[in-house]
Amino acid sequence: MRCLVTGAAGFIGSHLVERLLAEGHAVVGIDGFVENYDRGLKESHLALYAGHPHFTSVDGLIERLDLLPLLDGVDRVFHLAALPGVRSSWGDSFEDYSSHNVYATQRLLEAALRAGVDRFVYASSSSVYGDAAELPMSEDAREKPHSPYGVTKLAAEHLARLYHRNYGLATVSLRLFTVYGPRQRPDMATQRFLTAARDRTPIMLFGDGEQTRDFTFVADTVEGMVRAAELGREGAVYNIGGGSTVTVNQLIESIEEVCGRRLEVDRQGAQRGDVRDTCADMTRAQADLDFAPATPLREGLERQWRHVLASNESGSQTT
Repeated sequence: MRCLVTGAAGFIGSHLVERLLAEGHAVVGIDGFVENYDRGLKESHLALYAGHPHFTSVDGLIERLDLLPLLDGVDRVFHLAALPGVRSSWGDSFEDYSSHNVYATQRLLEAALRAGVDRFVYASSSSVYGDAAELPMSEDAREKPHSPYGVTKLAAEHLARLYHRNYGLATVSLRLFTVYGPRQRPDMATQRFLTAARDRTPIMLFGDGEQTRDFTFVADTVEGMVRAAELGREGAVYNIGGGSTVTVNQLIESIEEVCGRRLEVDRQGAQRGDVRDTCADMTRAQADLDFAPATPLREGLERQWRHVLASNESGSQTT
């Protein structure tokens, strides 16, 4: 098939492109290189499949590109491009979040409809739940985003549903839970902590560390995306979690065991927009997609640690 992947130079997007190319599909990869972290890191991801005969790279923002020619002959769209970050989505920056996360999604949905795309998979976020009243978080629970970022991801989900209900576009939305692994964004906790262990520098921890997260290894996330494109019910929403819900303090302990060294922790107050707990109910994904995560947290951390040691990628210690 011919697939279009947005956010192709990003953390999850680069892994998805590799998977699709390995399966023999042709891939058009779009990335706008928004300045949320070093462009050089994203370009190093693209270099992994540069020159592949079935890969076409497009540099540009979805909000501005002429999308119809790029969608010519495309069977499936995987829409991962977004401006990430809960804490940075407040204030004047919300205009950028609205543009990259909401307007861009509407433009891509409209173009996919006109191009006759068979399946549109949207990468949403567990941030749409906010501080859920009940755990694990079910797709049927009321969404109460706790940050402007979460609001934009939920708005894009609603757009995907609208294009399905009104025009029959075969959309599927996936709520991703704390994805980690090699090539993770430098502002995310696991990458920051592992990089600090490598460089023997302090880490900054927001909150008391007893907040929990459902950590999902990136290969499992990609597996969920591929299965959603094949098996997902049109118009449906699925949780894609890792089955590794632990506190951040427990994550730090696991990282210390994997790295064989202690981390110096600079504890700071909780940040606006951070939720207390996340945990995915994957009953629906298991039933419809036959999806179950395959990578235990310890194994995933070991794989990411090896990547951090072998690369020059850094982790921001102040984000």
